[in-house]
Amino acid sequence: MLALSLLLSAAGSVAPGPANVDPATLTAIEATCFDYVDGQLEADPARVARALHPDLAKRAVIGDTPYERLGLRRMSKEELVALTKAGALKTPKGQWDRSCRVLDVTGNAASVRLETPWFVDYFHMGKFEERWIIVNALWYSKPK
Repeated sequence: MLALSLLLSAAGSVAPGPANVDPATLTAIEATCFDYVDGQLEADPARVARALHPDLAKRAVIGDTPYERLGLRRMSKEELVALTKAGALKTPKGQWDRSCRVLDVTGNAASVRLETPWFVDYFHMGKFEERWIIVNALWYSKPK
């Protein structure tokens, strides 16, 4: 039973998506989410970059600081790809524990929740031609 649980965890978990959405659409959105997170865990910057819009807005709430009211930690696509290249989240495949859940899909826009042991990301994705890409991300770092 434990082996099955570990196997399912390593494979990634996907919760049921929103009703009345084409299963192929859900699969494509989830694939983008897994490309992003698996690319980070593999330290594969090209895989991460493929999942991201060139004008990605990735932010985390940090609250008020001496320099900013309602402070945000901001990260560009380039910074995220560089962190991936440096192996910031590189993890042996047997220890992968991540899930992607599509929250909503309307036309060419989708909301997705990604969770790992280190963080939770909420994505806004857009469909460009036949490809879903992460346009915006709001993330929360879990306490260590």
